[in-house]
Amino acid sequence: MGGGLKVHNKPETLGSIIKAARENAGITIETLADKADITERYLYRIENEDKKPSFDVLHKLVRELNISADSIFYPEKPSKDSEIENLLRMLSACDERSLEVVKATAKALIDTAPEK
Repeated sequence: MGGGLKVHNKPETLGSIIKAARENAGITIETLADKADITERYLYRIENEDKKPSFDVLHKLVRELNISADSIFYPEKPSKDSEIENLLRMLSACDERSLEVVKATAKALIDTAPEK
């Protein structure tokens, strides 16, 4: 299994899904706990001790980490288009100005792409 690619095993528990999403996003426990308005200890227990959060806390964590609901409720379901889904989640978090920049960048990339 060489190369620079990470081998991802599909997380099976809610805590491992949240932890993997937080780590992939490069967010610390402290930062995420603050944004979800919970203690760091509570977040640690969710991630590592299988503590089940309330719906309100789960909602905040899912939205903050841009986690797809399918990955939580159907973790066994393979995601064929995970890169596209991830991009769509990121775009949904953009403000109008950021969306205009993304659209202009995509258009420029398409317009300057070499002919196939």
